[in-house]
Amino acid sequence: MRFSPGLRASVIALMAMVAASVSSVAYADSGSISIRIVKAGFVIGGSAGSGTLTFQGKQYPLSIGGLSYGFTFGASETRFHGTVSNINRPSDVAGVYGQAGAGAAAGRSGAQGIILTNQKGAVLTLSGRQSGLIVSADLSGLVLSMK
Repeated sequence: MRFSPGLRASVIALMAMVAASVSSVAYADSGSISIRIVKAGFVIGGSAGSGTLTFQGKQYPLSIGGLSYGFTFGASETRFHGTVSNINRPSDVAGVYGQAGAGAAAGRSGAQGIILTNQKGAVLTLSGRQSGLIVSADLSGLVLSMK
């Protein structure tokens, strides 16, 4: 069976792209992350916080901010701990993480878990506890940046 030169070149190019994407994922690393987020709002909500990324034995301070729109009423504080994976350098954790959800908290609520991904492919896998009085059904965005 003979392949045309154009088809052969296309197959070789496709194989090179697959190999490049597999190799970059193979070299990706992970770290641990702790963040504290305070959220408050009435229809439009805002959130702010701080945290720490531990990556390859070093700690990096983080700044957190965000907005939400939808049904939001009240205020809460959430402390999350978890991992960040698929990063090659600490700055890969910085970016915009989006989420749609609904929930309520009164006093000290039980454990929560969440998985978020940013535009660079960093994956946050977090669990934590929320306290305060808040009811929400909204779309929200969280921006994580390096200090």
